[in-house]
Amino acid sequence: MQLYFDIFLIILFFISRDILYPYYKNLQRKKQIIKNFKPEWRNFLQEKVLFYNRLPAEEKRLFETKISGFLLDYEIKGVETDINDFDKVLVAASAIIPVFRFSNWYYRDLKTIYLFPDAFTINHPMLPQGTLLNGLVGYGGMIDKMYLSKKALYKSFEKDFDGKHTGIHEFLHLIDMEDGEADGVPDILIPKVYIKPWKELIQKEIERICNDDSILSDYACENAAEFFAESGVSFFENPDELRQNHPELYRVLELIFMTKTK
Repeated sequence: MQLYFDIFLIILFFISRDILYPYYKNLQRKKQIIKNFKPEWRNFLQEKVLFYNRLPAEEKRLFETKISGFLLDYEIKGVETDINDFDKVLVAASAIIPVFRFSNWYYRDLKTIYLFPDAFTINHPMLPQGTLLNGLVGYGGMIDKMYLSKKALYKSFEKDFDGKHTGIHEFLHLIDMEDGEADGVPDILIPKVYIKPWKELIQKEIERICNDDSILSDYACENAAEFFAESGVSFFENPDELRQNHPELYRVLELIFMTKTK
């Protein structure tokens, strides 16, 4: 009889470890996420974030949950500037917008986001000394870090879209780099069968940009990685114009990000 009881305890232990405990941890996280979101953040999102305002009510709640979860998972620090919750919410919004349609997305190569008051310089062997930056994703010895200008971040969320969005741009670089390289081909989001057509479309669209026949920022002409980041920004921030002027590119980006921005 004792043997059966011992076996029962062993089985119960494994059930608790492998099933009940993960369920409990998940439940606790959900409670923590709900508790972490502050009501004043909702008003701020309504005021600043166009993507959020386009969402139906139930998806706005999901967006808020993802914002709250992001702020629990990643550290945001000010460099020579004080930062507040609203600064952090705009960083989180920049991160969530491009991956909103993906469940349980986690930026694996990111731990800390550093906010500078304005354009900044970083000592890095790949950058000319004194280069002024508004955003940079860490690589090499700076892996798991992102650097952003707070001034540029706020400007990105102004209602008059100027073709730039520092926050979304840098998070799109992180998505691109999920496969180990920044090449404009986010393998994690594109089925293999579509990779070659995507590369061909990139080259065709870059030629248009370089010939001043595009609504995309000239910076997208630099290389495939910058093209992916800049075209992604336009897709989320200026969808109607992108759909009208680059219909093929718009359709492909719909497939990549699994979303419609109408």
